[in-house]
Amino acid sequence: MATLKQARWVADAVSGVPRADRRSCEYSAYLPDPLADCSVTLSGEVAADVADAETALARLDVRAGALTCTEALARLLLRAECVASSRIEGLEIGPRRLLRAEAARQMGEPPADLKAEDVLGNIDAMREALESGERDEVVSRETILGIHRALLKGTRLAQYAGRMRQGQNWIGGSPHNPCSAVFVPPPPEAVPDLLDDLARFCNGDSLPAVVQAAIAHAQFETIHPFADGNGRTGRALVHLILSRRRLSGHVQPPISLVLATRAADYIRGLTSYRYVGPPDSEAARAGLNEWVGIFAAACVRAAGDAEAFEQRCQEIEAGWREGVGPIRQGSSVDLLLRLLPGTPILSVKTAVAMLGRSKPQVNSAVARLRDAGVLTQVTVGRRNRAFEARGVIDAFTDLERQLGSPDGDTAVSPPSRPVPARVNRG
Repeated sequence: MATLKQARWVADAVSGVPRADRRSCEYSAYLPDPLADCSVTLSGEVAADVADAETALARLDVRAGALTCTEALARLLLRAECVASSRIEGLEIGPRRLLRAEAARQMGEPPADLKAEDVLGNIDAMREALESGERDEVVSRETILGIHRALLKGTRLAQYAGRMRQGQNWIGGSPHNPCSAVFVPPPPEAVPDLLDDLARFCNGDSLPAVVQAAIAHAQFETIHPFADGNGRTGRALVHLILSRRRLSGHVQPPISLVLATRAADYIRGLTSYRYVGPPDSEAARAGLNEWVGIFAAACVRAAGDAEAFEQRCQEIEAGWREGVGPIRQGSSVDLLLRLLPGTPILSVKTAVAMLGRSKPQVNSAVARLRDAGVLTQVTVGRRNRAFEARGVIDAFTDLERQLGSPDGDTAVSPPSRPVPARVNRG
């Protein structure tokens, strides 16, 4: 039975903070039910929403799997998903800035843009989650710790990487005490067992994949097992499950972009999920249905916009090819055009490594694409020469703006959250 555990916060005598933040108080920490034996009863409407979501995700994956540029599309959508997941946590960064930091990392430069490095850590964590799902390994507590380790490794929070919290945390209110917190997760001593139970739940297959991913995410965010990085790890867990259940084997739909846009619904859904009392109570069933319905709707929207983005990438590549002129199949120019959607900023050195062609061949291909206006020379990092495909970067920016609009069109409804500036095509 989900309960509230009463505890007392004893304030430290810290100078320099307001008196209200230095007070002791009683607070309530939430202890959720374990998931191992949970019973899920969906209403007819939510069950239909789940069916729609699974159909949309499966259609996107099949469509992407038939494309010659599947890997490039997957890399772009993975970046979009990680940018959004980071944006929910307040890490604001534009696509071009992220891509240039990623290119500098590939060139072996030490990190100079710390905010970009945090988002790149999110991409590393998502890849860790996806690889775990693809390997079809048994999900364990260590699997979850490994995702978190990849997220924070090399960042300013590296000391917390892959380590469960040792103290009480909370959401909202004062940063100094939980007295006015909106939500207080379980005490630290309960975290290991709750994570083990969550891992066991992730290994099941009795529920539809979308329902399993929704519940696992909500339970993880409820446990809040880390000192930092909980949101991004919890969203990576969604993709681990969808990958493991083979619902998103080729591409990752940008679900976090939709949840970031519908932040009020997202928070309401997670709050509703956290019932107090027996798991078969009306409040428990209603809360779970509300959250699963919100999550399923986000999956449908993410799959639809991902399909539109894939179509836009195809149009961009077709436009490039028309502008360049006759291209021999399998040539360096042909291969480079296929590479650019997934790697919109690259150097000659990275292109040589990725294409498996000689430096003179790649230099010649880059020059031809630069002359055709496909590539523009830029400086990355301190003084590294690189080339960027602005058409893809602009499309990447447009996708985030589109997903920031509640109606999917910024001309109809403005973005409901911070998004990159509109692309100037003049």
